[in-house]
Amino acid sequence: MAAFIDSHAHLVDSAFDADRGEAIERARQTGCAAIVAIGTSPADSRTSLELAKAHPGFVYSSAGLHPHDAASFDPLRDPGLIRELLLGGAVAVGECGLDYHYDNSPRDAQRRAFTAQLALALELGKPVVVHTREADADMESMVREAGAAGVRGVLHCFTGPARLGEVAIEAGWHLSFSGIVTFRKWDGNDMIRAVPEDRILVESDSPYLAPVPHRGKRNEPAYVSLTLARVAEARGVSPAALGAAVVANARRLFGLP
Repeated sequence: MAAFIDSHAHLVDSAFDADRGEAIERARQTGCAAIVAIGTSPADSRTSLELAKAHPGFVYSSAGLHPHDAASFDPLRDPGLIRELLLGGAVAVGECGLDYHYDNSPRDAQRRAFTAQLALALELGKPVVVHTREADADMESMVREAGAAGVRGVLHCFTGPARLGEVAIEAGWHLSFSGIVTFRKWDGNDMIRAVPEDRILVESDSPYLAPVPHRGKRNEPAYVSLTLARVAEARGVSPAALGAAVVANARRLFGLP
């Protein structure tokens, strides 16, 4: 049984209301060494931090505002709320970023909210957890600039394009792969192989994107073992070897003990 860290799970989502504790325990039983519970708003970031405090040494949390909700970003209120949670124990800024696929918030609002969270990450020395979809040019520019300033982070649930991954690696960032790598139409193994060993992570993005053979069902952190096995296969290494790398990488990026 290979060890791993689930670097991105939405554990406070209502999909886990009936069995959150059991899902956390199932993750332990499949080799999980830690879970990063992701915040997507100041409110659920606070709930994620409370969950982390209830499971010390195993669950950690992030704090941020998702690009879908960037239209509601208040520069006089939200950075202070997020900062409070980071100072209170959250290990990363985010989930933040850009989503030009759904455009649930105006693109200029997304860029403003993302810029503010990158600045907060730089101020507090925290990594950023970044969502990006169909925003490649702007994301490349912002990652490059943030990396040059000293911000480190991860492009979560990475599916390409390859050039964006290259820019992130050049900036000192990490790439994280989800259950999508097990889907029949996945054709990104070259991108998996291109990531340096010290920059690769795996995640569930649960309750979304359950890997095969659970596709279409609720995802949970325990299933990252399946994603780990597929990523290891693509890289031509054992799950144990890859697991050791992703555990070390996640601990270093997020400052976990």
